[in-house]
Amino acid sequence: MARNLLGRYLWIIDTIHRYGTISRKELNDLWMRSPYSEGEPLARRTFYNYRNAIEELFSISIQCNQATYEYYIADGDGSHRSGVTDWLLNTFATGDVLSGASEVSDLIFLENVPSARRYLSHVVGALRERHPVRFTYRPYTRSLPTPGVEVEPYFLKIFRQRWYLTGRNTLDGKIKTYALDRIEDLTVGTTVFEPDPTFDAEQYVSPSFGIIFSQGDIKDVALKADSRQAKYLRALPLHHSQQEAVHDNYSVFYYRLRLTPDLVQEILSMGPSVTVVAPPELRAMVVTSLSQSLANYGE
Repeated sequence: MARNLLGRYLWIIDTIHRYGTISRKELNDLWMRSPYSEGEPLARRTFYNYRNAIEELFSISIQCNQATYEYYIADGDGSHRSGVTDWLLNTFATGDVLSGASEVSDLIFLENVPSARRYLSHVVGALRERHPVRFTYRPYTRSLPTPGVEVEPYFLKIFRQRWYLTGRNTLDGKIKTYALDRIEDLTVGTTVFEPDPTFDAEQYVSPSFGIIFSQGDIKDVALKADSRQAKYLRALPLHHSQQEAVHDNYSVFYYRLRLTPDLVQEILSMGPSVTVVAPPELRAMVVTSLSQSLANYGE
């Protein structure tokens, strides 16, 4: 097995993606200067095998233009899987750049992701093989930990630099979410479970902002943002359902969302730059939170 095979796949995807179109010779020249070549050229058969593996693993099709004999990546389908692949590429590109930046490491400041260190690989393996996981859980809302929690993992999500596992709690049969950095003593079981055939992870996650997925009905949300904040929301949408109506000095952004504490906290983090237009329930939730915060500063 070649060393760092996944890194090689991602290097090929990232290189072709950055160049748009590239010949075999150009790709091989770049390969020889990369840390993955180990001094050996990218043989035609090896490249062919890598292309097949890339398509199987990531659903990315590397095509050859028969007129120019240049390679390119066929357009994706815009699915959730394509989004995961984009995230992998961004992570790979960042890691590749930072790995060669040791001489300026004291000038680079990163956000810590503690939940990715201990158990992420175990949970990913359990997801892939459909094995239950068993652990002790120490939530912030309780003084004592809960031992012996057993979960059939359904999906993972990263939010605010923390990883969360969502799955069926085998004790009560309910779908629950757990922060990986609050998990202790995790073990992966040997049995194989069958997920609920009616459960659709993407539909479950889609109408929510954050990691609270099952609370409340889906509502039409409208947020009024001043012109400066509108630029930020345009560049980094709050949610995939975002639509914008541009006015002279402000914009109104429209969403289809559940009204959750995560959404309220995000709106509050934008301060006076954003005002809730609708629905009334969300306005009330924001006003209540603001009133309680102000009360903390009263005499």
